[in-house]
Amino acid sequence: MKTIFQRIIDHEIPARIEHEDERCIVIHDIQPQAPVHLLIIPKQVIARVGDATAADEPLLGHLLVTAGMIAKKLGLAGGYRLVINSGPDACESVPHLHVHLLARRQMTWPPG
Repeated sequence: MKTIFQRIIDHEIPARIEHEDERCIVIHDIQPQAPVHLLIIPKQVIARVGDATAADEPLLGHLLVTAGMIAKKLGLAGGYRLVINSGPDACESVPHLHVHLLARRQMTWPPG
């Protein structure tokens, strides 16, 4: 069965798309935790970061480069946070690796 992200990637269900290329899609989160909350989702299904292999390294790097490009496009020079949740204890809600980009509010440390 397809995850919600696979259905968004396949354009079967609508999403507010900020960016799309051959390797990933960037959408606005439907339950934002910050004024800017985007999800950077690889089109290749990797359930979680712990399942990634050395062969996935170029794709994982692309996700981070895309995050930086989107942050620059949106004028987030004041800072932003990138988060990857992995597993139920980290509040992973969809078993499809994705990077959260959160910005335009003060982030606290430690997170959580």
